Amino acid sequence: MKKFSIAAICIILILLVMYGFTGNYFYNMALNPNKEKDFLSDNPHLAQSEAVSGKVAESSKLADAEFAKEHQPDEMSIVSADQLKLSAKLYENNNHDHKWAIIVHGYTGNNTQMIRWVRNFHGNGYNVLAPDLRGHGKSGGNYIGMGWDDRKDMLLWIKQITDKDPQANIALFGISMGGATVMMTSGEKLPSNVKVIVEDCGYSSVMEVFTYQLDDLFGLPKFPLMNAANTVSKLRAGYDLTAASAVKQVLKSKTPMLFIHGEDDSFVPYSMLGDVYNAANVDKEKLIIPGAGHGEAELVDPEKYWNKVWGFVDKYME
Repeated sequence: MKKFSIAAICIILILLVMYGFTGNYFYNMALNPNKEKDFLSDNPHLAQSEAVSGKVAESSKLADAEFAKEHQPDEMSIVSADQLKLSAKLYENNNHDHKWAIIVHGYTGNNTQMIRWVRNFHGNGYNVLAPDLRGHGKSGGNYIGMGWDDRKDMLLWIKQITDKDPQANIALFGISMGGATVMMTSGEKLPSNVKVIVEDCGYSSVMEVFTYQLDDLFGLPKFPLMNAANTVSKLRAGYDLTAASAVKQVLKSKTPMLFIHGEDDSFVPYSMLGDVYNAANVDKEKLIIPGAGHGEAELVDPEKYWNKVWGFVDKYME
């Protein structure tokens, strides 16, 4: 009996070590900003689709470069609730009509990659704030928030704007993880200054998108691997992956929202659009761009894209 007890204890210890090792491996792979994200390299789901016109892409790239050359932003910063210094770029507009936009980048990105959206909002009369999310760009942080803890940081950026301009009318825009960020922000208690939200190819929840990637990359099941990753996330980052749901946040939202997704997106599956759109009980519309992969909707059909964005956003900006 004693030998059996010792053997059982040894097995339990081995399983716990394996559980911890597995959780740490997937945590580092997905949420540690200091570890290389090899799964993004040569990922077929991120390859440029045939629907993207080379001429349109080159024209947009040149316009972005010209805008960046002509507009030097101011640097702004805030200190988060957990004492991280977070950075942003502010592109002010001198028309004094109180229109503001917060433009949020995607996973492993930074605010310099959002010039196209900054340019279009700025050209339409907006003051534009482009933050680096925690663990990205010039912002502090030793983990990637996936939009969840970032939603609290967004409230601080919104306050920065309303302190600067109490009459501000604010639009929130985000792409990919930035799309999830603005959706997760939508479920918080927002000031009346926030008039409208636009999300482009955001995911329905962190657990669902990670489970999808786990199966796609490794052919591995959710249990027990995501359970292990979640345990490590709670210990190292202090948040529960299962709580990080854009669907649940959108369900609580009171802000009009436009949902955009490429029909051929296989990195954040197109099916997730239905999950978040159906959850919204607000004034809402959706835009589906055929042939567009992940984050490509604007490049595939920029005219349709921006006509829809302005047609929706302008209804709510005073």
